[in-house]
Amino acid sequence: MTESCDALVVGAGPTGLACGIELQQRGVKAILVEKGCVVNSIYHYPTNMTFFTTPELLEIGNIPMTSLNEKPNRTEALKYYRRVADHYKLDIHQYEKVDNIGGTDGAFAVQTTDRYGCPHTYTARKLILATGYYDVPNLLNVPGEDLPKVIHYYKEAHPYYNQDVLVIGAKNSAAIAALELFWTGARVTLVHRGGQISEKVKYWIRPNIENRIKNGEIQAYFYSKVLEIRPDSVVLGTPKGEVILRNDFVFALTGYSPDLQFLNSVGVTLDPATGRPRTNPASLESETQGIYLAGVIVAGMHTNEIFIENGRFHGKQIAEDIAVKLHI
Repeated sequence: MTESCDALVVGAGPTGLACGIELQQRGVKAILVEKGCVVNSIYHYPTNMTFFTTPELLEIGNIPMTSLNEKPNRTEALKYYRRVADHYKLDIHQYEKVDNIGGTDGAFAVQTTDRYGCPHTYTARKLILATGYYDVPNLLNVPGEDLPKVIHYYKEAHPYYNQDVLVIGAKNSAAIAALELFWTGARVTLVHRGGQISEKVKYWIRPNIENRIKNGEIQAYFYSKVLEIRPDSVVLGTPKGEVILRNDFVFALTGYSPDLQFLNSVGVTLDPATGRPRTNPASLESETQGIYLAGVIVAGMHTNEIFIENGRFHGKQIAEDIAVKLHI
């Protein structure tokens, strides 16, 4: 069975939802395809996470977001984006992975596979890629990284009570994970190739993690790296030589990157000077005519420059250009 639409949006995160809303408001028939659940990346955030921003900066579709506190938490954000999707009755196909994109501007053909292994085909006049970057963790490329005990996404601390846990990294996600794991009764070691906790760590988190390290409650190895991960231990390279630590679990919280292989497969290339995909700054159309980029992938490898707060506005730019070009 083949479904047709004016525009197919790949990704149903906040930016993908905003694209769907803006297209709908201009009379452009849109289908959203998401390989996970709606706002899948937010779902995979730590269970108790609080956003650094205020509710109004997460809003899309002119739907107000409310929060019990000054800053919303993950649960409130999930509820909000579900409400927005329901309000606009967006056509969202969850748990479908895009396998192939073919065709050309005005006649794209997209093949997907759903959770049951069934294939689907969509024809679309325009494509919008709002795939984010949270699905591709930056790998360590060390022996043992493929062991089941190595985790790239921190969810919650409870399962790691009374366990020896290594946290790799020193930015927000690593600092928060290390603290929550320590508070829950894990024996936590932190390793970082730099010399200190990142200055970009949230102002109320950084002193806390630094004090835990200073007091010896969390062991830290700076200017160090993981050399090997073994079933019951890890090998670190430190300024004083190799160190072998007893270990049950490893949280490799070393950041994430856009799926460059997927972007390249549809003709989207990075500018070698900036590391950003080449797009028209006014319309966000890529070098491949008819394919648009939205959200954090517009920044390429500079993933700290675009967040929900500014990526949510990409939908309007793109939808206006599509509506004009489709004469809607």
